[in-house]
Amino acid sequence: MATSNSKAHFKMHVKKGDLVQVISGKDRGKTGKIQRVIRETSQVLIEGVNVRTYHRKPSGEQAGQIERKEAPIHSSKVMLYSEKQKVASRVGYVIAENGAKTRVLKKTGEKIS
Repeated sequence: MATSNSKAHFKMHVKKGDLVQVISGKDRGKTGKIQRVIRETSQVLIEGVNVRTYHRKPSGEQAGQIERKEAPIHSSKVMLYSEKQKVASRVGYVIAENGAKTRVLKKTGEKIS
C-alpha cells in the first residue's frame, strides 16, 4: 500500500464517464456514471450512489442547510454495465491489428469507448 507521503497510484479497470453497477454494499444493484476517479486510493465517485447527508450550521448571515452529496466507494465494488443487455460484466482488452487497445465486456463482447 502507498504511504501517506507518496504519490503512488493504482491501475483501474474503470474510467470517468463509464456506466457501472455496484455489486456489494448498501447500494448494491444501483447503476450510475462515474463522475470522478481517485487513483491514489482506488476509489470512484458515482452519481446517485453512496449519498451522504451533511448538516451545515449557520455562520454569520448564511442560514444553516442540509446538504446531500455522493461519497466515493472502492473501485472493486463496481463492475462495468451494459445498457443494451442490462448486465454487469468484467473488462477484457482486445488489441487490433494497428496496435490500438480497446476495452470490451467479457459477457457480451460489447466494445467500450
